[in-house]
Amino acid sequence: MCICICVYNVTPFSPIARRLLHPHPSIFPLLLIKRFAFSAFAFANFSLKSINLHRIVFLYVWILFAGNNKKKKMGLRFGKVAAAVLIFATLNLFQIHGEIPTTLDEPFDPVTVPLDKSFRGNAIDLPDSDPRVKRSVLGFHPEQISVSLSSTFDSVWISWITGEFQIGENVKPLNPKTVASVVHYGKLRFPMTHKANGESLVYSQLYPFEGLQNYTSGIIHHVRLTGLEPSTLYYYRCGDPSIQAMSDIYYFKTMPISSPKSYPSRIAVIGDLGLTFNSSSTIEHLRRNKPDLILLVGDVCYANLYLTNGTGSDCYSCSFSDTPIHETFQPRWDYWGRFMQPLVSKVPIMMVQGNHELEEQAENKTFVSYSSRFAFPSKESGSSSKFYYSFNAGGIHFIVLGGYVAYNRSDDQYKWLEKDLANVDREVTPWLVATWHPPWYTTYQAHYRESECMKVAMEDLLYQYRVDIVFNGHVHAYERSNRVYNYNIDPCGPIYISIGDGGNREKMAISHADDPDSCPEPSTTPDAIMGGFCAFNFTAGPASGQFCWDQQPDYSAYRESSFGHGILEVKNETHALWTWHRNQDMYNRIGDQIYVVRQPERCPVQSEVIEFWGAQNLQNVPSSVSSD
Repeated sequence: MCICICVYNVTPFSPIARRLLHPHPSIFPLLLIKRFAFSAFAFANFSLKSINLHRIVFLYVWILFAGNNKKKKMGLRFGKVAAAVLIFATLNLFQIHGEIPTTLDEPFDPVTVPLDKSFRGNAIDLPDSDPRVKRSVLGFHPEQISVSLSSTFDSVWISWITGEFQIGENVKPLNPKTVASVVHYGKLRFPMTHKANGESLVYSQLYPFEGLQNYTSGIIHHVRLTGLEPSTLYYYRCGDPSIQAMSDIYYFKTMPISSPKSYPSRIAVIGDLGLTFNSSSTIEHLRRNKPDLILLVGDVCYANLYLTNGTGSDCYSCSFSDTPIHETFQPRWDYWGRFMQPLVSKVPIMMVQGNHELEEQAENKTFVSYSSRFAFPSKESGSSSKFYYSFNAGGIHFIVLGGYVAYNRSDDQYKWLEKDLANVDREVTPWLVATWHPPWYTTYQAHYRESECMKVAMEDLLYQYRVDIVFNGHVHAYERSNRVYNYNIDPCGPIYISIGDGGNREKMAISHADDPDSCPEPSTTPDAIMGGFCAFNFTAGPASGQFCWDQQPDYSAYRESSFGHGILEVKNETHALWTWHRNQDMYNRIGDQIYVVRQPERCPVQSEVIEFWGAQNLQNVPSSVSSD
């Protein structure tokens, strides 16, 4: 007889001994009367760095029952069992304390992983002939179906598109009133006992220049489902039943109830995804990790790397510098929606505004496609804009900010953020996670200190309310900071994670600002969209008097140029496991991993905002560039 015990994803919150000795009473009489031999194997790499016990430990225990020697003493048998428990407990202890670092161990010595020159990637866009991006429905049947969250567990949004887009010099928009927005849903595939109606719209991308092709979308539908139960699987169909244009049956699972004891199992974080062969590798790796929620931290499909005639380039400004306006090829949005549907029709995805979604058009309208195609819990979270909002996912409160909409203290976004933070109950949602697109703490040459004005405006507020983790994109590489505030290591500051490595066509960022002769000229660093200048030479520390460090800054813990995605697993009210996976690795390999540990007693929420040196420099920053 062979018993195989598999201990999966061992953590300090799932003791190995409890998994080893399953409390089934039938096991113990067998142990008393049978002779057995014990062997255990931990399959891992042989270096301490990559032993991987922290991710998966396969423990195979063969208990061989052969013969019936009654002379064997009972104590010997129990001694073997005790020895087995001790071995596994030791492995578990090693895994916890000897393998995965925690933020309690900070600051870490800065680590730069050299570029793997054997990894070329394939940053080439999927062609429109790829079956994954081609339209596969007829008439007004739904396509590009997606799920997104509302502000609380009891509500979600279902979005989809019906009808075909049009592109050319003369386009006539479809009438959204001709097709209903209906979702049938329930806990069973049949019958689906609930029905919800929603809203629909059509948007256009128009150019006031002769020879450019205009675009008008299919009919975009958004329906909000309410009254849902937490941590529950629901089935749904969307479309218009009156014209027999309903989708197939899909499903989603609601978020856990907001509580310090309940969390989604895995939250996937990706950025700067695009629609390349690298992007498809990122999504395939992500799907293997079976996330409950996806956070896309800006830059979605990169339609703005194309002219309206469908000609594309890795660098728009390099190839098309003489165009009268920055053109876009809007069908890339539809390709992206079709490519992502198999995943996001089942797993909720939350979107963040990125610079590639700007997409200027006639009448100075911007971000029209982005704000039309996706549903956002703005109204539910008290926001007047689709570019900043908040939502709960179990015991985590997420705050999404807009890096390309006004953020100064007199602006609506700042006032909303201040109110939202003040309303967070850390007894209910202990974890506070913020995200926006352009990073404040990046040591790469690309976009170095570009968003300094946003940092100066908002960093104090996030520090005051003890934000735990910040996710950014924009820089096409991976970087994790130590806990930091105002460029100084601070045990109460957030961890900043830049994960703009989704695989887009613009390829990877490689050079660092601290590399020889790589520090950018300060006048070239302000954000091209928001403007303003807030980045000055450092006045203290190793880089005092300089604009860049001459070595990897001590607040930068780990950086690597590679494509990939991250997984956040919150274990309880004080511990969360962050794991970064590289595309070129096997699916169960880990590129970077750390336990983020909250210390609310050491770092209580402050009653007043601390001013720092940069606040006085918030001048000449435009108030807004968006149409929302």
